[in-house]
Amino acid sequence: MKAAIVTFPGSNRERDMRMALTKVNNGKPPVDVWHGDSELPKDIDLIVLPGGFSYGDYLRCGAMAANSPIMQEVKKRAEAGTRVLAVCNGFQIACEAGLLPGALMTNASLQFICREVNLRVETTASQFTQKYRKGQTIRVPVAHHDGNYTLDADSVKRLEDADLVAFRYADSLGNVAASTNLNGSVSNIAGIYNAKKTVLGLMPHPENATDPVCGGTDGLGLFESIAESLS
Repeated sequence: MKAAIVTFPGSNRERDMRMALTKVNNGKPPVDVWHGDSELPKDIDLIVLPGGFSYGDYLRCGAMAANSPIMQEVKKRAEAGTRVLAVCNGFQIACEAGLLPGALMTNASLQFICREVNLRVETTASQFTQKYRKGQTIRVPVAHHDGNYTLDADSVKRLEDADLVAFRYADSLGNVAASTNLNGSVSNIAGIYNAKKTVLGLMPHPENATDPVCGGTDGLGLFESIAESLS
């Protein structure tokens, strides 16, 4: 697997992402790409948009980063089928750039949320989740103020009908309810795919759940799935 992490001014999870990717890639680290670059390495098969607060979250979260020079190349590669993993602020950027539908709005509580949450795996028919079981509950951290996934009802139904909902906020048994919806996201959605399932965006941080010393390994399956599919 040959991965690239795109870093923006204000990114703060690129190192965590690098550790997770290196762990599942036989010790081979990803390439670092700066937001001001105009090209990606030609042999890259995974692009990562990491978490953080790009450009201080001014205007809208991810709006300025989505117009960075490198994003034209990211969109071009994504259209050609290169895998894209967009986490937290990366998810916001992906939505702003048109790689994924919907938008991430301010949490319903109007508060920053930083804690572990339970996610239910909605589909394993994906190169990002094939190491999990459908319906499996995994526990990973979240850290966001604007994670309220917003999309109109008809578009949500299209996502569901096409099996493009990746994760939902749930309880420890996998039950999805209003009480498990920490940020107000429509239909408890925590992560989604594009139509070809080559782009995954999610608000939780699987890269921070890959080491038993640091809170668990439930996020490791996502990175193992990617590495196995791209090996």
